[in-house]
Amino acid sequence: MRQLEEQYAAELVVIGVHSGKYTAERDTANVRDAVLRLGIRHPVVNDRQFRIWKGYAVNAWPTVVLVDPRGYYIGSHAGEITAADFGPVIAEAVATFDRLGTLDRRLVPFHPAHWDEPARPLRYPGKVLAVAGSGGAPDRLFIADSDHHRVIGARPAADGRSADVAWIAGSGAAGSADGPFAAAQFQRPQGMALAGDTLYVADSENHTIRSLELIAGQVATVAGTGEIGAYQRTGGPARRTALNSPWDLAWVGNRLYIAMAGYHQLWVYDPPADTALPYAGTGREALGDGKLWTAKLNAARTMEDLRGYASLAQPTGLTSDGSRLFVACSEAQAIRTVGLDTGEVHTLVGTGLFDFADKDGVGDAVRLQHPFGVAYHAASGRLLVADTYNSKIKWLDPATRTVTTWLGGNPRALTDGPAATARFNEPEGVSVAGERLYIADTNNHAIRVVDLRDPTGTVTTLELRGLV
Repeated sequence: MRQLEEQYAAELVVIGVHSGKYTAERDTANVRDAVLRLGIRHPVVNDRQFRIWKGYAVNAWPTVVLVDPRGYYIGSHAGEITAADFGPVIAEAVATFDRLGTLDRRLVPFHPAHWDEPARPLRYPGKVLAVAGSGGAPDRLFIADSDHHRVIGARPAADGRSADVAWIAGSGAAGSADGPFAAAQFQRPQGMALAGDTLYVADSENHTIRSLELIAGQVATVAGTGEIGAYQRTGGPARRTALNSPWDLAWVGNRLYIAMAGYHQLWVYDPPADTALPYAGTGREALGDGKLWTAKLNAARTMEDLRGYASLAQPTGLTSDGSRLFVACSEAQAIRTVGLDTGEVHTLVGTGLFDFADKDGVGDAVRLQHPFGVAYHAASGRLLVADTYNSKIKWLDPATRTVTTWLGGNPRALTDGPAATARFNEPEGVSVAGERLYIADTNNHAIRVVDLRDPTGTVTTLELRGLV
């Protein structure tokens, strides 16, 4: 849509209509955060009661409706559409209404909300990765400063309250450029994984996987073409295979597992073979357990062809205990397990794409709301879940499928203190190093820290020294 807005700046007026699926998405303050985060420059209507949705007989996200200069409906398209596909339709409409003399090219003045936003050290950090040193304490901290289009490396202090910035990769301008840290460019980086002295980054809006050589200070693209993959792909040579919104990463057994949100799949990048291939998920957005992806699915044409294979729904969080992957399927409000040895996908909690709420409990009784992050805590064998749209951090025991709220609640705020009173605003990333939990508190533009040994669960906001 951005491309079309620029191409037809004098002819096309875009109005976003936000008909939120989730209750948290219907709050105007949260819609404003989303507009700011995405740098949207056109007006957005909060259609919280679905009046516009019903008026245009919409039944899918996203839907594009084309309206003529007099305000009459021309047509609509449900589902994803590219500028290359939609551009000819716009060109034809422009030519038609030019001939009729009804096209008004006077610019409509808007004042984008982000023009009034203050500068911040962090801007909508999406993911965080903490790494323990030889003594077990956090030694290194990596932050995806997503809306500053950069990755930050820091050294945590012993008390956990601060960290010294060691380096920054990314010029701060959105783009896609390899090279030295200071000159490289990213576009909304998200999840990270460390393998030796190489940090892998899911560069979500460039649809690529980038490698950061920490000793040499160099960034390179290792997977993805830089173009969004429009349809389910079969995989192949890593840099000649189109990816679609890679969101989180996990390094296990010398391979990089990728939560490919746009394809509703897990993929795997094999550095020695230089390949990127589907690993789990049929590519259909659904909550279905079963077998991992196989090459047989390349030729699948019917629902019967997909029977027995697992399906995912927008995987955005990924962690591992070494023998299993744990996946946050945000659109299904589900946490899944993927057995690296068994080759099976199973659901721990979550029952469907439209079953969401804020309810602790066991198994199918649990309700989350668009969880984005998950981290494995080795000492307890449990998972920490960023229940993003509920603005909470919860424990999940994979053995019993029991979920309990630990941190956060209403109202959303940036409040430090004991677990009972600490507050967050849509945290998306969680990472454990030793006995310390780091949280990317996304809409608060902050990194929060908790000592897992502290019985009070006291939350503090991390001070990043040396960051401007």
